[in-house]
Amino acid sequence: MNFDKISRWMLPIAPLVALVICYFANLNGLSLPATMCAGVAIVCALWWIFECLHIAVVGLLPFVALPTLGVVSHREVAEAYGHTMILLLLGGFLLSAAMERSGAHRRIAINMVKLVGGRGGKRLVLGFMLATASLSMWISNSATALMMLPIALAVLSQADDPKLRVPLLLGIAYSASVGGMATPIGTPPNVVFMGEMESKFGVEVPFGTWMMFGLPVTIIMLPIIWWWLTRKIDDVRPVSMPSMDSIARNEVYLLIVFAVTAFLWVFRSSPLGGWTGLLPWDGTLIGDATIALAASLFLFICPSGLNDGERLMDWDTAAKIPWGILIMFGGGMALATGFDQSGLSVSIGRQLAFLKEAPPWAIVLSICMLVTFLTEITSSTATAMLLLPILAALSLEVGLPPELLMLPGTISCSCAFMLPVATAPNVIVFGAGGIRTDEMARNGLFLNLIAAVVITMVSLTVAGMDWMPRLDIVPPVPESESTDESNASAAIGMGRNHLVFHPELQPFRVQIHRRTDRGRRRQRLLHRSAQRSHRSLRREIRRAD
Repeated sequence: MNFDKISRWMLPIAPLVALVICYFANLNGLSLPATMCAGVAIVCALWWIFECLHIAVVGLLPFVALPTLGVVSHREVAEAYGHTMILLLLGGFLLSAAMERSGAHRRIAINMVKLVGGRGGKRLVLGFMLATASLSMWISNSATALMMLPIALAVLSQADDPKLRVPLLLGIAYSASVGGMATPIGTPPNVVFMGEMESKFGVEVPFGTWMMFGLPVTIIMLPIIWWWLTRKIDDVRPVSMPSMDSIARNEVYLLIVFAVTAFLWVFRSSPLGGWTGLLPWDGTLIGDATIALAASLFLFICPSGLNDGERLMDWDTAAKIPWGILIMFGGGMALATGFDQSGLSVSIGRQLAFLKEAPPWAIVLSICMLVTFLTEITSSTATAMLLLPILAALSLEVGLPPELLMLPGTISCSCAFMLPVATAPNVIVFGAGGIRTDEMARNGLFLNLIAAVVITMVSLTVAGMDWMPRLDIVPPVPESESTDESNASAAIGMGRNHLVFHPELQPFRVQIHRRTDRGRRRQRLLHRSAQRSHRSLRREIRRAD
């Protein structure tokens, strides 16, 4: 039976499969709203995998099914389809279309091939992956994929190897996700983890401490992904690029807009509050989607410099962007809302109670597996927001450091490689065409499993090193309280707002400063105060030793 026949049969079979699974789940205590949400998610996942309907049509199913089944109101579902991430994708697609229209992407591609070498397809894929991962460490995964996609398409148009398209496009998507693991600002789940640590334990995770966990995973995963994707590429065929004419005026304008947009993305909130912190009003109201749509609007206004009345972008070109991909991604965001509102994610997390008696490596591996495959049908940010509180509670219950469970869980949120809807980079490259859902699923399944093993090994190895500044968490002291002089231990700081116990020191008073929403100026003042407290605590340790 070929794939087309399977797709036709899966159209009626998928609801039956979902009905059977949800029936037994409900018998085992799963609430009715959570059961309904699980059923919708199963149907969407199967229809997306087997392409029973157009991906945009499947993306409309959550909008209809979730309110009808009493899971989420129609207003909340509609908000999911207008999520800021979708608007970011819209702006990114418009930027990519404008670049293709001007031909600037071909010029960038030629220069990149000269830089990384065009002697073979494998080396070319590796160069694109390294460039994408490096950018994704500092720029959002979506923005990185959007910047690299038109360049890759230009290279593919000149390559004489039909097997190069899937590895190159998937390499960009996967390396964008993997690169975001390396730094706290690389992807939203990392930020969710840091916020959870601060709210639950009064701990602000240092930048370098995060990289000691995240960067090794990135370094190990990149060559594995490259080897897996390029194993069938004929590396003998060179990738030839034609000579280019002198750069045109519209290309110059477009590249300037593109460079300014990338700069605004990179430095929006960092360092030192970013350029938004220099505004006389609240700069936190500006997001990546704001920048993307502002750049898109400017493209429709800015003259091309070639013909009178011609702009860098016109609506005829804009109408050709993959609008269906936006609807599909909206369906994924709606499912994430359903998981949250129905309590399905919480119910899934509670099933981890059986891990109490398991060894640490088994607990970490199970969490990595669960989070990885759960993220395939929910947004990574939603998964992190819903499961990290559960993992924090689980760590205290099983007697393990919270970071040993929460960090692997957070990093695993970026390791969904199977479905187009799983991550924004997957959506972006899938929208370029030429990749079937089953191809992404086959390649992604292997990488999902490998990623879970790698994250487990890195987490346990790094956490056990003597030089690792571990986040040994204890329950935080309430803001109105302080350590009592009768305690046998004293609280000391390891990083800002970071409490551990040192038995050799005399106790002293510690005030926990929590982040508030009263403006960036107050946050910076609290940061400085925490840093001064940290230095004084260190001096006390040296004196005691």
